[in-house]
Amino acid sequence: MDIEGIRLFVLAADMLNISAAGRRLGLAPAVASARLSKLETQVGADLLHRSTRKVSLSMEGAEFLPFAREILAQESAARAALGHGRADITGTLRFAASSTFAQLFIAPILPEFLERHPGINLELKLSDTQTNLIEGGFDLTLRNYAIEDSGLRARKLADDKRILCASPAYLARHGIPRTPDDLADHQMLVFREGAAKKLSHLEGGPAGTFPPTGAKSRVSCDDGTSMRIATQAGVGISMNAYWSVYKEIGDGSLVRVLPDYEIEDQSAIWLVYPKSNVLTAKVRVFIDFLIEKIGDSPAWEK
Repeated sequence: MDIEGIRLFVLAADMLNISAAGRRLGLAPAVASARLSKLETQVGADLLHRSTRKVSLSMEGAEFLPFAREILAQESAARAALGHGRADITGTLRFAASSTFAQLFIAPILPEFLERHPGINLELKLSDTQTNLIEGGFDLTLRNYAIEDSGLRARKLADDKRILCASPAYLARHGIPRTPDDLADHQMLVFREGAAKKLSHLEGGPAGTFPPTGAKSRVSCDDGTSMRIATQAGVGISMNAYWSVYKEIGDGSLVRVLPDYEIEDQSAIWLVYPKSNVLTAKVRVFIDFLIEKIGDSPAWEK
């Protein structure tokens, strides 16, 4: 089956214009029309309805379109696996990530990625709330928690250590907790809909949870950046990914709380894509780029 004919069909189906699709591929209108006719002969069906006024997908064309896209994805992935075609990788990459992580580590490096791959466009969905990768139609997503969905594949980008912290001013007013039980006497900020995490002493001291069982948190939110800012402002004690607060811990605007305790959590920072999807060239090069710029030597571990 003619790969270039399939490429032309997909583009024509997206644009609903055979001549424009042909021009995009450097083909004269007559050549584009002939190539599509040849593909229709090969598959034994009319894929597009043509008239003097418009082009539309036929029923058979609509059924064939997802398979055509998959064929192109397979071809692109095969070329990428062999090291070919990297210079002219094209397409729109739909990527979902934590807004907090993206603001700190992904947005600043996007210009370099776009310069390396001028044929790739990025469609970003940035939110600290969970995104359904498959239902959302994303090519790739970044998740900083444990991966449990068997329908997904993942590549680890970095570890994701969690810590408790508060502002020096808050601790000066309310005191420094020495054990998990002391947390019940403090104001806490928690991530909305987040489960309590077990706290275990590094040397066998009393265990506990954050937040403590039965305790009511005064503030909950669904944005990590806002949680960090509120914690710095003195609202209370919060649990944060170390990567999100390491600069503030370093400059003293936040102080680690219960440093002798470890938060038991299986989270890591993962790059996740649907198991059923081919790892296309555009996804492969973006994963490689993120690992190169972030995962090989995370800024928060230096």
